[in-house]
Amino acid sequence: MTQMGHNSGATPLLDRVTTPADMRDLSTDELKQLAEELRRETIDAVSRTGGHLGAGLGVVELTVALHHVFETPGDRLIWDVGHQAYPHKILTGRRDRIRTLRTGGGLSGFTRRAESEYDPFGAAHSSTSISAALGMAVARDFDGRKNSVIAVIGDGAMSAGMAYEAMNNAGSMDTRLIVILNDNDMSIAPPVGAMSSYLSRLISSKPYRSFRHFTRSMAKKFPRAIKTVTERAEEFARGMVTGGTLFEELGFFYVGPIDGHNLDHLLPILKNVRDSDEPGPVLIHVVTQKGKGHPFTTESAEKYHAVNKFDLVTSGSTVTGLPVKAKAAAPTYTKVFAEALIAEAERDDKVLAITAAMPSGTGLDLFQKKFPKRCFDVGIAEQHAVTFAAGLAAEGYKPFVTIYSTFLQRAYDQVVHDVAIQKLPVRFAMDRAGLVGNDGPTHAGSFDIAYLGCLPDFVIMAAADEAELVHMVATQVAVDDRPSAVRYPRGEGVGVALPERGVALEIGKGRILREGSKVALLSLGGRLAEARRLRDPGHAVPGDGRCVR
Repeated sequence: MTQMGHNSGATPLLDRVTTPADMRDLSTDELKQLAEELRRETIDAVSRTGGHLGAGLGVVELTVALHHVFETPGDRLIWDVGHQAYPHKILTGRRDRIRTLRTGGGLSGFTRRAESEYDPFGAAHSSTSISAALGMAVARDFDGRKNSVIAVIGDGAMSAGMAYEAMNNAGSMDTRLIVILNDNDMSIAPPVGAMSSYLSRLISSKPYRSFRHFTRSMAKKFPRAIKTVTERAEEFARGMVTGGTLFEELGFFYVGPIDGHNLDHLLPILKNVRDSDEPGPVLIHVVTQKGKGHPFTTESAEKYHAVNKFDLVTSGSTVTGLPVKAKAAAPTYTKVFAEALIAEAERDDKVLAITAAMPSGTGLDLFQKKFPKRCFDVGIAEQHAVTFAAGLAAEGYKPFVTIYSTFLQRAYDQVVHDVAIQKLPVRFAMDRAGLVGNDGPTHAGSFDIAYLGCLPDFVIMAAADEAELVHMVATQVAVDDRPSAVRYPRGEGVGVALPERGVALEIGKGRILREGSKVALLSLGGRLAEARRLRDPGHAVPGDGRCVR
């Protein structure tokens, strides 16, 4: 058994690709080899840096096909969410820096306009791609250009209302737009295979779409009743075969489902859609396997989302990823919060928990195991999560909306209109408050004090350590006449002893940790530990504000 080194495995084709232009003349067989090399390179790079591995591995073949068929960067390619884009970065002139992912001064873990002309739109939050792509397509039409605009949106991102708002708008227009639904989790697809691929190629072909356009033009010459019956019959027949009736109703021409790992299927369909001059938006439904080719054991959950650095170990022809786990000095704030909320829920059956597609990231997977009927994962739908919680609070329940600080920004109108103005006792638990390290500025919880602090009757607390967090969760349970929020940082606590049970704190009152006479250092949140390191008792009075208001 040996540990693999940097850039292990031969990558002769990938070594020839500096930009997508270098792969446009490759044969299908060469593209298949390139995809395998790209998958190995992605795994090796992420083993060095950590990052979002599963999403990128699921779109390797799709990435190769898109850059082969379309003339990027002239053709605009938007990834939603941007953590799918590691293979895209490797193919677009950034392979030499791919092992700087998510490090200071290195490549972003998401698409970023300032980083490359191949990243036309930054997408670190979810469900924005169709709106942005539609805007780019309309601008193209105003300018009289002919380039394609493609949005690749994961099925998780399709759970957010903004995606459907954009599709509803796009479907009412004649603007040419290509949306690729990367379906790697939802069970919305009929079986994929040779017959499905054949039908998708047929439906996406220029003769079919031209014939469809002709029949619709002819139908307009008949009375309205006949025209409507004709159009519905054609769409229903196609929906029965392909399963795309929902998207057709939104005004999209639906193609799929397609095996997203089969280049023999992907390439002709993408070329058909590229070469079509028919107006209106097209949705291509691509079915992929998240984490395809991952090096972990099948029991490991690592393949599904983000991973820490790991060692690649080879034994014979088998390559296995072994996570590198540093020994924790203290429990994480996320785990402390989850266990404190579980303890409160055991004493109060009105306590409920809500997350927006982040059960493990917020620790609510632990709560869900204990109270499966009292935990709600609403998908990437922060706006709905907040108003859903407001409805629960209006009926006397005690909902905890547990969302990263940066993602709560997406639901600000609901926080203002549905919670604060009505003075409903919704509890907000804001994980990842403050700076977040390698996820970068798009995920930093930098603004919550400002955007919540200006709202009336809002209790805002910041945990200085993990024991304080336990007490603040208990305080939120007790505050039943107005909304409240607690903010706490990413990562491990400071190592203080945890109380057996949280005790409600007095709202608006801080604490003095050491008496002094000359200088007072006042802290709010996780910086208190630094203040306490000052040793001169006559010159420093560490104080913990606890509450913003």
